[in-house]
Parts: sequence; C-alpha cells; structure tokens
Amino acid sequence: MAESETRYRVGGMDCAACATKIDTAVRRVAGVADVSVSVMAGTMTVRHDGSSDLKVIEKKVTGLGYSVAPLAGSAAPAQIQGSQHRHDHGYDCGDHAGRSHDHASHDHDHPHDHPHDHGEKEIEGLHGHDHAPLAGPWWQSRKGRLTILSGAALVAAYTVGHLVPAIASYAFTVAMLIGLVPIARRAIMAAFSGTPFSIEMLMTIAAVGAVIINAGEEAATVVFLFLVGELLEGVAAGKARESIQSLTALLPKNALLEDNGQTREVPAETLAVGVIIMVRPGDRISADGIIISGESAIDEAPVTGESTPVRKGVDAVVFAGTVNGDAVLRLRVTAAAADNTIARVVKLVEEAQESKAPTERFIDRFSRYYTPGVLVVAALVAVVPPLLFAGPWGEWVYKGLAILLIGCPCALVISTPAAIAASLSSGARRGLLMKGGAVLETLGKVTMVAFDKTGTLTEGKPQVTDIISFGPNEAQVLSRAAVLEQGSSHPLALAIRNRAKADGVPVPPAFELEALPGKGVSGKVGGEVLDLLSPPAARERGTLSAEQDACITALNDEGKSVSVLLVNGVAAGLIAMRDEPREDAEAGLAALKSAGVKAMMLTGDNKRTAAAVAGMLGIDWRGEMMPEDKQRVVGELKRQGFVVAKVGDGINDAPALAAADIGIAMGGGTDVALETADAAVLHGRVSDVARMIELSKRTMRNILQNITIALGLKAVFLVTTIIGITGLWPAILADTGATVLVTINALRLLRIKI
Repeated sequence: MAESETRYRVGGMDCAACATKIDTAVRRVAGVADVSVSVMAGTMTVRHDGSSDLKVIEKKVTGLGYSVAPLAGSAAPAQIQGSQHRHDHGYDCGDHAGRSHDHASHDHDHPHDHPHDHGEKEIEGLHGHDHAPLAGPWWQSRKGRLTILSGAALVAAYTVGHLVPAIASYAFTVAMLIGLVPIARRAIMAAFSGTPFSIEMLMTIAAVGAVIINAGEEAATVVFLFLVGELLEGVAAGKARESIQSLTALLPKNALLEDNGQTREVPAETLAVGVIIMVRPGDRISADGIIISGESAIDEAPVTGESTPVRKGVDAVVFAGTVNGDAVLRLRVTAAAADNTIARVVKLVEEAQESKAPTERFIDRFSRYYTPGVLVVAALVAVVPPLLFAGPWGEWVYKGLAILLIGCPCALVISTPAAIAASLSSGARRGLLMKGGAVLETLGKVTMVAFDKTGTLTEGKPQVTDIISFGPNEAQVLSRAAVLEQGSSHPLALAIRNRAKADGVPVPPAFELEALPGKGVSGKVGGEVLDLLSPPAARERGTLSAEQDACITALNDEGKSVSVLLVNGVAAGLIAMRDEPREDAEAGLAALKSAGVKAMMLTGDNKRTAAAVAGMLGIDWRGEMMPEDKQRVVGELKRQGFVVAKVGDGINDAPALAAADIGIAMGGGTDVALETADAAVLHGRVSDVARMIELSKRTMRNILQNITIALGLKAVFLVTTIIGITGLWPAILADTGATVLVTINALRLLRIKI
C-alpha cells in the first residue's frame, strides 16, 4: 500500500518520556500508520496514508509544548512495503536511497528560533523539558529562567517565613506554584493527549498533596529540585545531540569556484554537481569530489577517524570536511551540499536513533505498566496502614507522596536510548555507521564474521609482488612492461604502471601498440619488438623453458597472476601480481579472535588464490562461490548456532548480506557504505569490524549499568521512605539524580577509545 512519510524537526525534547508523549498523541491522529521519535536527534518521522491533516499533527505536538517544523522535502509519497524491512532489525534499508537529503545548514538551526512558523504560538514555559542544545548560557534558556525564578521564590519564602512565621505556609505555597503551574499545565495537556501517567502528573499530585498535608516547605523545595534536575538532564542530553550535529561545523562556508579560467569565492552550499573547485593547502574541502589535478596528503580524521593523512592524487575520491595538506588541488564536485558525506552521515545517524533496540522496546513496554503501578503502590501505602492498622494519616500520606516521586520512570526509560544515541554518535565520528539500536545491540552477540575477499580483506587492487629477470635487470623488465601498458585501464596494467612510477623507472613512448585479445599486448620501442603475454599465450609461442615454466607455476600456486615479457621473441622476465591483504587485515582478524569471534573468508576467486590469501591471514575459507553459494553458507552457519555478520562490498554480496544477522558494508565507496546493509565501515579497515563489535558490547554494559543505577536508587529510597528514614526531598533527588547520573554515564560512550 502506498503511504506518505513526513519528517519533522521537534524542539524541546530531552528524555524518553517526551518522545512517548509525542508518539502517543500523534498516533491518535486519523490516518497515521506509524510514528518514530528520536530524542537525541530531535526528529519525528510520521508514516500516514495521505489522508492525515499534517496541521493537526503539528498542532498536537505544539499543544504539548514542543516546537515542530517539517524537514525540507520530507513529505513526498513513498512506496513503503512491510517486506522492505530487513529481517528483525526494524530498519527499512530500501527507505534511504529514495529519500531527499535535507541537511542544508538551516535544517540544523533549532526550531525554537522559529516558534511561529506554523501559526501556532508555543506556550511559554508549558514544557519543562526545554533542553535542546542551548544556543547560549543555560541561564538564558526559558527553563533556566524558570528554575532561577523558582529558586529565588524559595529563598524569598524562607526569608519571609523567618521574619513573619504566621504567613510562612502561604509564602511556600506561592513559591511552589511559581514552578508547579507550568508543570501542571504540561501534565493536563499530556493527559488529554493520551498520556495520563506522566512524570509531570506524578509531580503535580505529589506537590499538591504535600501542601494539603501542610508540607508546603517541602513541596516548594521538591518543585525547585525537580526543575534543577530537569535542567541538568537537558544539558547532558544536549551534549549527546550536539556530538553528531557538530559534524556539520566541519564544512567550510565558502569554496573557490573555477569559472571561465578565473576563481571566485562562492557559498559552499551553492556548489552544483560537476563544477570545478580549487582547494588551497590547509583549507577544508568544501564538497565531495574527485581530484582532477594535484596530489596532496588529506587529513580524513574529522570524517573517517583515520589518524594518518592519506596521500591522494588524480582520480582519487575526497570527502567534504577533510583537510587538504600540502598542495593545491582541483576537484570535480560529485555531490551537492545537501547530499555530501557529512550530511548523509548526520542524516543516517538521526534516522538510526529512531530505530529502537529490543532492550529499549522492552523498557518502553515495561514503563507503560510501571508508572500506573507506582500510583497504585503509593495509594496503598497512603491508605492501607491508616485504615487497617490505625496508622497516622499524615505520616502515611506523606510516605505515599514520596513514593510517587521515587517511582518516576524518567531514569529508567532514558537508560537505554541515551546510551544507544551516544554510541551511534561515537561510532559515526570514527567511521563506524550502524543503522539503529537493534543493529547496535545485535552486533555484540556476533559469534561468526564471514568476510568477502576482494576489496574487503584485500585492497581490491592488484599490486606487483615479484619481478623476475631472465637477462635484463628488474628495472628494465618493469620499464618495458610499463611501456606496453600505457593507456590501458585494466587493473593489471594499472598495477604495472603504478609500480613503475613508484620505482622511478623510465617509460618511453611505444609505437604500433596492439592488443592481442585474450593473450596480451605487443608493441615496438627503441627498435625492440616487445610482447607482454599471459603464460598460456607464451607457451603457444614455445618461448618458455622448463625452468621458467616451473617458476610461473610456483607463482600461480601463491595466488599470483603472471605476465611474461618477451623481447624480440625471447622470454626476458616475469611480472607477478596479486591483490594483497589490507595492511590491518591480520591485526583485525586477530582482534576478532581475541574477542572470541570466529572468522571465515567467502570468495568467488579460484581456490588456489583463495587458499594463498587465507593462508597468509590464517583464516578458514571457501572459494569459487557464486552469490547464492555465499548466501547458502551464511544460512548453514546460522543453523549451526552462530550469530553471523557478513562483511562485503554491499552489492555483489547482497544475498549473503540479507541472509546474515548483520550485514556490514565495507569499501566500495560512500554510496555503498551509507545506503546498504545494516552497518558500514566508512574507511574500510578490517580492524573496524572488531571495533564495532566492541562498541556494541560496551554499550550493552553501559545500558546494564544505567538500569542498575535507575532501579537500584529507587529500591534503596523506597525502603528508606517506608521505614521513615527519608522523605520528599531525598525522593525527588532519587529520581532526578538518577536521571542525570544515567545520562552522564551514557555520555561516557562519546569519549571512549576503540
């Protein structure tokens, strides 16, 4: 069924309770099929049948006290099929290629700057969770001002209470109301929108109840502490959101555009695909592109996490946001500003944060029953002892109100999404892209990684490994071979030319070059007739001795391709080439092994080549496999009880990637890295697969710590409240304190070294 999808930027969210309220309210709108809300990304995606009134959706959100603005180009209809979802990960892989990339700079301005865009005046102070990344100091935010006002009122009430004790209770009631009125209004709005058991409702009941039992001083203090806790929580949550959004700051505002032989400075966001730009040494590259002249060391650390600058020359791909090192480069732009690598990484991570992990979904379901349960327990504590055991009403009602505050679920419901959001952001900044919490959680359970060979375990480009001379020296053999390969784009020809360039051997011009289909190439240079042939073609000419033939066979047994150089019909030397393993392949596989994860290589190459590469890396292997064979092997591994991650280029291995528990795209360009599979390694290091798995395990440990903190503090204060040791003040500290602790603990994931 055809459905439409609309994405919004939502301002004012800082905890999972915010997302739950918005989700519940929007789902009630007629025609809405599904809602995904990401607190950390500050976004909401609504799928609807096209009959929904988008203004009604926006009014629902603004009515709860949040600002909302549609993201540019997000409302176009899209064919959304249930079958498009990749196995159990809750992520729609087919969904991204067709979406517009709406990351022009204005999309990252916070919607609070535009509260009137849709004719809806945002109610001042209505929503307490007003903690998107603060544009200025915290005390200049609306919530900061409300907290300061509430604190000042509390101090004034204490002062008045000491000076005029007779009106102390009234003074504290007024101080309480200053902070409580906005909270109560939010509670009422949430109740009308389908969320009666919100943190605001529990807070309102507890504060009003405290005044009724003549505990106005504590009620006012509790409201102030609640506002302080929310402010701290919002500042901490904002840091997680800022970590991925700060990537957009890597892009320079201007670029040097070549136009009719002249260069002029233009805004980087106006660059069109195909134009030529110049990048000076030390400048940030302003767009994704291909180098058309120049060679320089490129610092890619801001985008890929690669600590060592990468030397790049003509035809090499460069990313926006990276830094040009030591020479002037001319680039042909390959992606518009809204579609460059950084914009797409930001968009990917934002959308990934909307995809909930199984643990997060469980906590959400649990909290739906947990909060009403807390109300029931608090009510029983308040009324059962007085009714059945003649306990004093004031004491037990007081304890019941404290339990309401202790039982607030904020810390529990944010324990998982805060850790996942921080982890996704941390991974993205290191070139490890994971499409959602479900993927992140499953990665930690992987017990078998099946690698493709070409372009995954190996560089994907043949390199000259051996030059064997039968007369001339090695440099002369290489020079003559390079002469014949001039102008050819074949990978083996490129390998020979690159080696000749690296060794600095002369490559004079050749004459009468002729391709010999299926055999090789021939030509003349300096009065010599040269031929560069495959071994079978050389054998046909009868130019190889038994010793030379044995040498070729030995090289073939090592998985190398061999070309035979003939000079005037006589074998002059051999050049052997092989697609060599990536520099970090051996170390990456060792890291997996030390983590208790097995590895296997699945390749379509011949068994001789596969055995040679696998032998160098010490890995199990299967060779001469068609795509369907790889898919079958992945299925067999899963039936044997392995949790399988398949690592490949995202195109040739598509069936196997789909069959695996986790498909990881590595290499093959940014399109593949960002649009296919469940996860992607942006800069193609084998060791990054182990890092991704380790990040997942650390995240799950962090989530367990967060849940322990949230429930542990509540359990301790529940017991101490019932036995009379603690009261309302410690109760609110148990709730807001736990929430802040959980958020700060999750933020540690932003700084981990993996």
